Amino acid sequence: QVQLVESGGGLVQPGGSLRLSCAASGFTFSSYAMGWHRQTPGKERELVASISRSSGSTNYADSVKGRFTVSRDNAKNMVYLQMNSLKPEDTAVYYCNVRLWQNYWGQGTQVTVSS
Repeated sequence: QVQLVESGGGLVQPGGSLRLSCAASGFTFSSYAMGWHRQTPGKERELVASISRSSGSTNYADSVKGRFTVSRDNAKNMVYLQMNSLKPEDTAVYYCNVRLWQNYWGQGTQVTVSS
């Protein structure tokens, strides 16, 4: 079955960095675009970044442009989100996502940016 497992979240000070990872299985990873979303309590889940099948195209939310970088390794079935210059407003649960015949989500990883 389709599985997405995120890791790498944690507590970081403002201005710091984190690298999130998502291990995918159960589908042909290299055939699908992947996305990272985030959600805070009381708010809708929002798209943070996405990457095409071959990494030729990436897209970012305006709020993270220039600070976050999405990448993937199709040989390892992994997708990453490098987050730099983190701000308190980046605090959220971050989810890996793939849309096959339906949307699939990981369990999420908590990122907390606080001094």
